[in-house]
Amino acid sequence: MTRRNTRAAIVLTAIACLALTAAAAAWSTTKAKKVTISVNALPPASDKIGRGNFLRDVAAFERTHPTIDIVPKEGKMDPATFPARLAGGQLENVFYVYFTDPAGLIDRKQTADVTAQARQFPILKQINPDLMKIFQDGKGHVYGVPWTNYTLGLVYSRALFAKAGLNPNQPPATWAQVRADAKKISALGNGVVGYGDYSKSNTGGWHFTAELYSLGGTMAVKSGSHWKANFNNALGKQVLQQLHDMRWADNSMGDRQLLEWADLLQMMGAGKLGMYLGAPDNIPTLVNSFKGDINTFGLGAIPNGKATLGGGDGFMFNKKNSAAQNKAALTWVTWEFTNPKRIALNNERTANQGLPVGLPQPFIWKAGTPAAKLQRAATKAYENVPAANYASFLAAVPKVKLVNEPPQAQQLYAILDNAMAKVLTDKNANIGQLLSDAESQANSVLAAA
Repeated sequence: MTRRNTRAAIVLTAIACLALTAAAAAWSTTKAKKVTISVNALPPASDKIGRGNFLRDVAAFERTHPTIDIVPKEGKMDPATFPARLAGGQLENVFYVYFTDPAGLIDRKQTADVTAQARQFPILKQINPDLMKIFQDGKGHVYGVPWTNYTLGLVYSRALFAKAGLNPNQPPATWAQVRADAKKISALGNGVVGYGDYSKSNTGGWHFTAELYSLGGTMAVKSGSHWKANFNNALGKQVLQQLHDMRWADNSMGDRQLLEWADLLQMMGAGKLGMYLGAPDNIPTLVNSFKGDINTFGLGAIPNGKATLGGGDGFMFNKKNSAAQNKAALTWVTWEFTNPKRIALNNERTANQGLPVGLPQPFIWKAGTPAAKLQRAATKAYENVPAANYASFLAAVPKVKLVNEPPQAQQLYAILDNAMAKVLTDKNANIGQLLSDAESQANSVLAAA
């Protein structure tokens, strides 16, 4: 037996022996009526592997839960159509959300309170309480369950670091070091860009927020019952000034600007970008969608490290659900998405399909819990990525404060896109005026929320 098979056998034996009470144990089929629930997050037909895995999981779930019928639906969260589908009662019984969504849905009473049913699923108590709070109200009532989480760090090209005479095992720890390293990488020429940033489709404001957090700033502060913008200050100016200077004084950000999400990944995958802010889930995307070599990518802590922007996703439940549907919905979610007993099986499947196993995140469990230990063991058993390339990120995660996205995040991001775009396309941009204008617009958005 190979070392990997031996480790895998140990993990699977541990799973069989572990007395975790998860989804299947919470559901009794005795004299139960058939319950049908619709669920989204089915991958599209273009993702043959993901779609096949999901449909096989549905079939396996229904075999072990004969009183529940699952109706899978394509798609996750489309911000352009979600409000209309919500208002029209067209959402699935179980629907996908980003971490920015639960607070508003809960405040407006647009989603089901599943507190009574959640008590029957002890596995929820092993989830990091900070993540569970995102799906709770002020009284601790439960409205959803987290699925994956991320924190932003610094994605960088180890290959370009080495070519520029930099140590690929020591990514920059401060923004001053980022600037210095970006100059050296850009000096390689041949279209190589030292540092890249966004300024379009809400991604510019998203990165402005992350960079502000890294310096210890905040996007908004609570004033009485309302929020007010809090970025028109020295820290906000520092973010934009650094980008302006790297773009115009150092010429380390390249001439091509007004970039959005896929642009930086395309540049990094092609070996033309030194650094950008990103999450661990960017690594498999760089490999699978942008044909990058996984061994050339590193992940470091966010520069300065006063805090980092965190996010993620999860599932909530239709307000029109019956109690039986809510219980069935939680049974499905805790079986498919938050089930420690399936981590090793999923990792084996993922590895056999040639996909990465062993990235630092997602990791939703509370430290020291049986679920956390199971994920660690299952990761070691099937790990197929160069974990040492992410060592500095892993070392920083427990030390760097995690800050969730601000209220009315997407609207604030759209507003700050303009400021990001201006400093990266206009050498004479007035940073103070840009922030003042953005502050005024943000306060209008926050006041109306």
